[in-house]
Amino acid sequence: MTYSRIAGTGSFLPGDPIDNASLIADRGIDSSDAWIVERTGIKARHFAPEGVGSSDLALEASRRALDAAGRVAGDVDLIIVATSTPDFVFPSTAALLQAKLGITNGAAAFDLQAVCSGFAYALSVADKFIRSGSHRCALVVGAEVFSRILDWNDRGTCVLFGDGAGAVVLEAAEEPGILSAALHADGRHAGILSVPGQLCGGKPIGDPFLRMDGQAVFKFAVRVLAEVAEEVLVAAGL
Repeated sequence: MTYSRIAGTGSFLPGDPIDNASLIADRGIDSSDAWIVERTGIKARHFAPEGVGSSDLALEASRRALDAAGRVAGDVDLIIVATSTPDFVFPSTAALLQAKLGITNGAAAFDLQAVCSGFAYALSVADKFIRSGSHRCALVVGAEVFSRILDWNDRGTCVLFGDGAGAVVLEAAEEPGILSAALHADGRHAGILSVPGQLCGGKPIGDPFLRMDGQAVFKFAVRVLAEVAEEVLVAAGL
């Protein structure tokens, strides 16, 4: 039986860390370092400079993951990028990453959009590809430039998010690596965390910024994360 295992990991954060005091001063945010730390635990974040997209962050994280796994780019036959802030409408960020890595072996490449749970979704999908026997070496990446969709007048959201990427190399193995996974969604709660806008006729329509009902998200996440953690433990026999 074929399993999948994580052979290497890599991450990348752009630029220097921006602490709370600097963020407040630079963006004119009505907040304080004490308020942010007390409510979120966040002391700093990173923002990608102009012209740097999710595929660029993904590239650096992927190179580090491949090095850690002792793999070269040509070994990869599947690329999945989890992102809610792609470089373009299309082609996919995964296809752009494929080109930047110089992968020309026809590897499958596609984006997956599941916001905060995107990387967990992408890893689970890649696991199933490998377990099926259709692929042997997957590059799974989470990459975001959330700074591009933040409303700096909304202190309840703009202090929470930053930019960065993380990647893993997932390869076929004879012994279990990933033991179990469980994926769920509930579209009835779409309104509590969204970017309710889109492009039409070359112009943004609706609201192009991230909007969140923080209390509702917190209450929902605390409940469902505990439930799904129990579910995967049971499935893994742990």
